[in-house]
Amino acid sequence: MIERYTLPEMGQLWSDENKFATWLAVEIAVCEAWAKLDKIPQSAVIAIKKKARFDIPRIQEIEEETRHDVIAFLTNVAEYVGPHARYIHYGLTSSDILDISLSITIQQAAALIKKRLDAISRLLKSLAQRHAKTICIGRTHGVHAEPMVFGLKLALWYTELKRGQDRLTAATRNLAVGKISGSVGNFAHVDPRIEKYVCRKFKLTPAEVSNQIIQRDRHAEFLNSLAILGGSLEKFGTEIRNLQRTEIGELEEGFSRGQKGSSSMPHKKNPITCERIAGLARVLRGNALAGMENQALWHERDITHSSVERIILPDSCCLIDYMLYLFESIMRGLVVDTARMRENVFVGGGTVFSQRVLLLLTARMPSREDAYKEVQTLAMKARSKGGDFRKLVANSPTVRQYLSRADIDDCFDPSYFTRYADYIIKRALK
Repeated sequence: MIERYTLPEMGQLWSDENKFATWLAVEIAVCEAWAKLDKIPQSAVIAIKKKARFDIPRIQEIEEETRHDVIAFLTNVAEYVGPHARYIHYGLTSSDILDISLSITIQQAAALIKKRLDAISRLLKSLAQRHAKTICIGRTHGVHAEPMVFGLKLALWYTELKRGQDRLTAATRNLAVGKISGSVGNFAHVDPRIEKYVCRKFKLTPAEVSNQIIQRDRHAEFLNSLAILGGSLEKFGTEIRNLQRTEIGELEEGFSRGQKGSSSMPHKKNPITCERIAGLARVLRGNALAGMENQALWHERDITHSSVERIILPDSCCLIDYMLYLFESIMRGLVVDTARMRENVFVGGGTVFSQRVLLLLTARMPSREDAYKEVQTLAMKARSKGGDFRKLVANSPTVRQYLSRADIDDCFDPSYFTRYADYIIKRALK
């Protein structure tokens, strides 16, 4: 991932330095396991641990000749270790090192992502409680529907992020596996006890069965969990962007001192961070598709997945980490115009209270059809002529036959629509 969208801690995890360090740690663990089985001298393991290191420019230089990154790495390590290097990579194939190392890195990356999710969940929970009584208008099809509270939106986001976290946890657990079983997974040249030892050391479980690689449905699931999580962030950001529109004006991204909204229009304050999240979510979805394409390999393995994964796994982890960071900063600086929210409830002369009027009339008029026709006529008149729906209802001879002034006043009380909001929010946040 380009530096612009990479945060330091996650970027370091996917660096060449950390990649080779993890490879070396796995190779040393294999040597330890062989020594426990008395297949290589303990003195060799001690020497390997003492001398083993690598030099990235040198690895790159060797790879130019060998055109094989693992061989280049092993050759460079051997230059430091000397004769005992013959015990390194004993009985293994490249994927024995690559795949278990990838699993280790993904576990570490998932832990960083979880930390961000935990922080955002706490923040959303707090904001949902803060706005449990903040009246706003609910919209369907982009059109005013009925009154609600802003806290319900936030509680909804909270529960969706929790589901995202559950998916990520499950996918990460399914990738907490390793394999050190040789070229086609038959343990022909490596004892199964080696695999058990190394996996246990890195808190992984041996794959029940493998060929030359860990099967890529696991990685596809992980990538899809990140893409769905990114889709949720896009959804939240899209709602903020919509509510920041000039004619709505209920929410606004924070605008820092010295920030500029437009190179040509000084008045502009644009929801650029939410838009950036929406754009990056598209990349995550594309990467998830590429991850699914990686499932079908030839026989016991080909390397069509390898080049793809060098891009999509680091990039997806870096992107979701960055997107979560952005979303948390948005929510911490979010400007909530509660007065505008309440004002927007009554735009259109109170037509959003039409269902309450309809239900009271339905209970008293001869038919629901008659009640609906009367209320719709009054609502459309208010909409088309800019009238006050409440006054039209109060002055309707038909309505006045069935509803008292107190009944009509009750129909236009927003608290009727929000009376269960506290119950819903508590249920969501428990």
